[in-house]
Amino acid sequence: MAAHRPSPASRAAATLRLPARRLARRPIIFGAILVVVGLGWGTAAPPATIRAAPPDDVSIFGATPATLDPAAQGDVDSAAVTAQLYESLTALDPTLTVRPALAASWDIADAGRQISFHLRPGLTFSDGSSLTAADVVRSWLRLIEPGASSPLASLLGDVVGATAYLRGTTAAASVGLKASGNDVEVSLTNPASDFVSVVAGPSFGIVPATGSFGTVVSGAYRIQAQTSDEITLAANDRYWAGTPAIRTVHLKTSIGGRSPVDAFQSGDLDYTPISGFDASWIAYDAELGRQLRSVPSLSVAYLGFDTVHAPFDDVRVRQAFALAVDWQRLVALGGEDTSIPGTGMVPPGIPGRSAHDYAPHQDVAAARGLLAAAGYPGGAGLPAITYVSGGLVTDPGMLRQLHDVLGVTVTYETLDTLFTRLADDPPAMWSLGWVADYPSPNDFLGILLGTGVTNNYGRWSSDPFDAAVNEAGAATTPSEVAAAYERAQAIVQRDVPVIPVSYGPGWALSRTSLLGAGQNGLGFLRLAGLAWQQ
Repeated sequence: MAAHRPSPASRAAATLRLPARRLARRPIIFGAILVVVGLGWGTAAPPATIRAAPPDDVSIFGATPATLDPAAQGDVDSAAVTAQLYESLTALDPTLTVRPALAASWDIADAGRQISFHLRPGLTFSDGSSLTAADVVRSWLRLIEPGASSPLASLLGDVVGATAYLRGTTAAASVGLKASGNDVEVSLTNPASDFVSVVAGPSFGIVPATGSFGTVVSGAYRIQAQTSDEITLAANDRYWAGTPAIRTVHLKTSIGGRSPVDAFQSGDLDYTPISGFDASWIAYDAELGRQLRSVPSLSVAYLGFDTVHAPFDDVRVRQAFALAVDWQRLVALGGEDTSIPGTGMVPPGIPGRSAHDYAPHQDVAAARGLLAAAGYPGGAGLPAITYVSGGLVTDPGMLRQLHDVLGVTVTYETLDTLFTRLADDPPAMWSLGWVADYPSPNDFLGILLGTGVTNNYGRWSSDPFDAAVNEAGAATTPSEVAAAYERAQAIVQRDVPVIPVSYGPGWALSRTSLLGAGQNGLGFLRLAGLAWQQ
């Protein structure tokens, strides 16, 4: 879900999601308004007065997507919209169970190395043109297209030939993605039965071969109009699951400078993400409290280091910074009553997550000793350090404690284009949020920290870590998988390429008469599942 997708671990709650890869999705800049959307089967909200507005439209607060191309998206705002426009072969329900979508079923063979997806008969795009297995293969190959790959290309890392194709050393025909009649055949290098969960993410939406993104779609909605203030979505009458009950969705990208709570109270919004601070008082409001929703999300807020350049190329400096700060106390005092101090990169709710505490705990003497051992006693001689953040609530306290404990003054910057900077010229320190693209520890370990992967912004590399992650992927029993991921997380704790800061749900306001406004386990709101109470 960082970038891809912003997360509820941030100060603002999720909106149309879309708090989270994406499902993978995707990193998060914490000051941003999050959009809660995606695939899933929502649960009905409590009964209430029927909405007075027309029963076939809904207004939701969201953010302008950077792209409408599912293969190019790597942020939550884009994922929130592309998830509505383009369907994949599978979907995740609220219990994180994989359900059929464009694929009616699938078979797994060769000890998990071969997966055959069987498409539903008669599938079409919104313009009536056929949607075939060849369209699926073409769409997925776009994620690893040489020279123009997806920010989430690593999600296809287990597919035979994918890495070589991405590097431009082999042709597309050598990749283990094949169309065979109405089936899509996937060949994997390692047993990976969770691949059916991986492809439920927004990056794997099926697109037509030609045309502008958003006009001809495979999902529940197409773009009818777009202005600087709103994206209007119209229902796809040829959607495989039937025409959505809500005919028109107004994605409000601007509300005239008002707060989301004010816009909701005035009737201009039917669903909007809100901050944890607002949720803390709304819970006690007689009217708004009935419309408050907790938005579950598998997400983590974390801080990272540039491990290639001084001073953080020295593990002792990273360890010193980690031990100088009382992270648990800062999260508790950060103003988000529902935030949970991080105990590792893998958040609660991920199947197979370890209960072990992998978080650093403040040790002032050890922190000072490590910094001195690295050649910077009392911070003397340290190169200038810039910290670029999307707005973690722990930032002020962290900067103060680094100064008081280590004698280090860090230059603080906020940057809306943080993702671009991380890719092109990463600062010494930075913070992001990551929302699961699929429910597996690997989405927070190998996908974020594996050697050479797209989202490893700190350029950290560890052969033992890579080996542990690969072993987890090849393991055949839950105990073997758990043991391998335990080793991987212990290595992260020791080498400190990143520091897990916090977890937490997002919050939203939703009309009580708006049914289906529950989210799936990844925190996505499925627009196709919305309906007004009759």
